[in-house]
Amino acid sequence: MGARLFSALLPCAEVVASLRRELDDRIPPDPALRWTTARQWHVTLGFYGTDEIDDRAGWLRERLAEAAAPTLWLEGAGTFPGVLWTEVRGTGLAELAAAARPDSEARDGRPYRPHLTLARGGTPGRLAVAERALRAYRSPSWSPSEVVLMRSDTGPEGPRYRTVERFGLAASAS
Repeated sequence: MGARLFSALLPCAEVVASLRRELDDRIPPDPALRWTTARQWHVTLGFYGTDEIDDRAGWLRERLAEAAAPTLWLEGAGTFPGVLWTEVRGTGLAELAAAARPDSEARDGRPYRPHLTLARGGTPGRLAVAERALRAYRSPSWSPSEVVLMRSDTGPEGPRYRTVERFGLAASAS
């Protein structure tokens, strides 16, 4: 049986530290929100559902051959129903995500919305308070050196992610 898999970019240590400071400084404690941990922070490129690790790794290896590293930064915040996130902006991200997304995902009409999930739960009003507090945030920029294939396992505390394969990226052109 396969595992639940997705590909992602991981923020560098400098960005993680910046975001942690921003959250600590600007967001009032709210027990209704379930905060993700820095070890869970990632930017999803493609979601594959249940798949065989070796098969998906081979597919990604072909799709990402010679792919260039994007230049990224986190900026502001937004919400989906029940989710607080920070937007991921940059150059080269859309092209990398297109290469890592399954053709069925690209054809389903859903636009790619790069984000990093910060919290889940809470009411729309509570999420809006946190969103407003993060509007002015902008992280340092970074260029990830790799795409990771991650496995998602559901546990009592929520999802746990584990890197199962790494794919190097060519140096950024910018």
